[in-house]
Amino acid sequence: MIDPDDLPDPPMLAREQDVSEYDDVEVNPTDTHRDDLDDFLAEGAWADAIEEWAADADLDEAEYEIARDLGLFQEFDFFWDSFAQRVGYHTPGIPEDWKERGLHPDLDSWSQVSAINAELATLGRIIADELHEYVDWEDDYDAPDDLPDF
Repeated sequence: MIDPDDLPDPPMLAREQDVSEYDDVEVNPTDTHRDDLDDFLAEGAWADAIEEWAADADLDEAEYEIARDLGLFQEFDFFWDSFAQRVGYHTPGIPEDWKERGLHPDLDSWSQVSAINAELATLGRIIADELHEYVDWEDDYDAPDDLPDF
């Protein structure tokens, strides 16, 4: 079980990162609203989402500490996907060559790697959903006048 009093701080979103360069994301990098999302994380979206996640996370204390030690929580990135009208996200993870790279002295099995990566993916989805609750600019979209009538 993850100690609710020992949760990581929110990440600083990667403003210089071009979201189209992520392998796991396909989005047109227009206005990503990262400044707004950073504010939302600080205003409580991060705390609410990570507490929800921690209550059900299927990580033991050692796996959680590995993820913290590796700084994975700080590597999350969130951005506005204007095409899909949603908060997109990039989830960090432990790479396939973790063993060769000797990433962490307590990381010793694919089972641990899989558990950490799966729980981080779940956390990313929970945080993106929580951030979406704060969004108020999605209604700003004005459709072009020349769209066909169906």
